[in-house]
Amino acid sequence: MLAWVDAAHDGPRMRLKALFAGFAEQGGEIARYGCPQGSLCSELDKLPDGPGLAAELMRVPVDWAERQFRALGRADARDLAIEVIARYQGSALLASTLRDPDLLARESARVAAWLDTITA
Repeated sequence: MLAWVDAAHDGPRMRLKALFAGFAEQGGEIARYGCPQGSLCSELDKLPDGPGLAAELMRVPVDWAERQFRALGRADARDLAIEVIARYQGSALLASTLRDPDLLARESARVAAWLDTITA
């Protein structure tokens, strides 16, 4: 999905918004089954190998988001990347637990508005 977002959208702000919009489009699936990546990471984290593969899988979107925030000129790019991915994962968990697919659409709109306030 990240490769598609990179190819389909110009500029880091639009890419970040597109990532959340893509999640919102999957709201029904996520509300029913949860986030595939988050669910997989949760299960892999139960293995006795420490941070292991679960951490590596979660670093992929965090690192991607960090690159977007760096391109926006933010010195706190890592913190913002953690925040935006945490917002998605938390929203996905709530959408699934509450069986509320619209929750992701509402959070996507809030994240888009928040991203518009991010300056260098």
